[in-house]
Amino acid sequence: MTDSQQSIPEQDQEQPLISHLVELRQRLLRVVLLVLALFACLFYFANDLYSYLSAPLTALLPEGTSMIATDVTSPFFAPFKLTLVLSIFMAMPFVLHQVWGFIAPGLYSNEKRLAVPLLVTSIILFYAGIGFAYFVVFPLIFGFFTSVGPENVAVMTDISSYLNFVLKLFFAFGIVFEIPIATLLLIWSGATTADSLADKRAYVLVGCFVLGMLLTPPDIISQSLLAVPMWLLFECGLLMSRIVVKRSDEDPDDELDDAIHEDEQNNQNG
Repeated sequence: MTDSQQSIPEQDQEQPLISHLVELRQRLLRVVLLVLALFACLFYFANDLYSYLSAPLTALLPEGTSMIATDVTSPFFAPFKLTLVLSIFMAMPFVLHQVWGFIAPGLYSNEKRLAVPLLVTSIILFYAGIGFAYFVVFPLIFGFFTSVGPENVAVMTDISSYLNFVLKLFFAFGIVFEIPIATLLLIWSGATTADSLADKRAYVLVGCFVLGMLLTPPDIISQSLLAVPMWLLFECGLLMSRIVVKRSDEDPDDELDDAIHEDEQNNQNG
């Protein structure tokens, strides 16, 4: 066998990898371009966006006080950072669509039917977590913090510290609201069962309050505002998993579709 004949299989194996890397680069480039485009459109309104973000706190500040900037660069970089993060948040549906387009060809038919609703639901839940934090949690915890300080201390929060604080809570509540998706994936993958998780409900409830204590400021109000939704979302995940897994088990076409998919993959690799 000549060297040229030996090199043909190696080239066939390298070509799919190169094509996947090229596709991944193109999809990443699209995501970056969209984020930059959104950032360019929003940056003009950066100060207005920050004013809207700080409204839950500024509405509760004592009369005659305001937020401050302790760093020379904070008046520029705080709105800049907020605009960049907001651009990424707004681009998240497109980001997930690109992820789906990249991994979809390698999924089985039953996985494809489940992946699309999960992607859409995960986006909605993430935005719902951020909205819950802004409209429900922030007024309560800021009202608590601004009312418990000594009378001779004026509450004047630094704009960078405030931004870092609210972004942490946004991420915390956004991720926490993904609990139904995580629960469904655990049960659907066979790592556990709905009945097994239901039996551990008491431990889950305690764990929710522990996580609420770690992810939120040290007060019982914000801890409960995170722990209670976590537990309710866990229950929603259990309910969803019972319905989805039951339908998946009752579908007789999944095994046939998966066998066809495997044959197609083998033919492509061969």
